[in-house]
Amino acid sequence: MSAAVEAPEVGTMHELVLVDDLTRTQVVMYAGASGDYNPLHTDATYATEVAGFPGVFAHGMLTMGMTGRVLTDVHGAAAVRHLGGRFLAQVWPGDTLTARAECVAVDGDRATYDVTTTNQDGTPVFRGRGVVALG
Repeated sequence: MSAAVEAPEVGTMHELVLVDDLTRTQVVMYAGASGDYNPLHTDATYATEVAGFPGVFAHGMLTMGMTGRVLTDVHGAAAVRHLGGRFLAQVWPGDTLTARAECVAVDGDRATYDVTTTNQDGTPVFRGRGVVALG
């Protein structure tokens, strides 16, 4: 995105469905792209029989990366100066994730957003903060 984006007002909300029915293939593709082949994310037998989980689950960084789209779709990828937060719950194949971003501050040429991603049950899976450059 090359055009300047108008500064949001505090309280401005953005919502975006990030993925509808996350697939195991998408999780494995992320493993390949990131180089993180932890068997909790790629090997169902290991995840269930060794680690005691119901199956493989998504990488936290996949969830955070997808969450960033709620900011990049509005401001463009080059505008993002910071995105960080906490992983609150696991993301499983079959989940639908929705991100919400609320502008909590505008300071000169930057806007700060609180971001939350929830699954189809409304359970927060990621919560954090993003800062974008304006103009």
